[in-house]
Amino acid sequence: MAIMHLSKNPPTQLTPQLITPENFQPYGQVIFPTDDGVQFDENDAQLSLVGIPRFYIMRLRKVGLKFQSLARHQQCTQCLGSLCGKEWFMAVAPTSAPDQINLEQIAAFRITGNCFIKLNTGTWHAGPLFADEFIDFYNLELHDTNINDYEVCNLCKIYSLSFELQV
Repeated sequence: MAIMHLSKNPPTQLTPQLITPENFQPYGQVIFPTDDGVQFDENDAQLSLVGIPRFYIMRLRKVGLKFQSLARHQQCTQCLGSLCGKEWFMAVAPTSAPDQINLEQIAAFRITGNCFIKLNTGTWHAGPLFADEFIDFYNLELHDTNINDYEVCNLCKIYSLSFELQV
């Protein structure tokens, strides 16, 4: 995610909270390791992937901790997790019309390297965000998600706001 033309106002500071299944529930799921042989239940990723799934390793470079836009996918869930146990961050907001995002409901999460997240269909998100030179992520979405199911809300343009994570 490239940061370009940030608002002339200073970025709004956002303090990430450590992700838990409970605090992330409005936006999706947090999936932690389970023993092999455990039957499928509510702790497993509840996926919605109607179409051809795409599971790949996505290399992101020098993303940083600032954002001025949120994206969403309304046709599928998306799963993200870092490789090599790297910590990373995600900012999220509940589903809404782009010009009706409740700015006070934008939340940021610190995601440890021992879990992955599943974003609910329609959840606004910025990230993965991180300060490392690069991090590899596994990503599960549809094969055409970034072409046919990618909506962006430019917070700078609509609300004259940008955000920076305070870590």
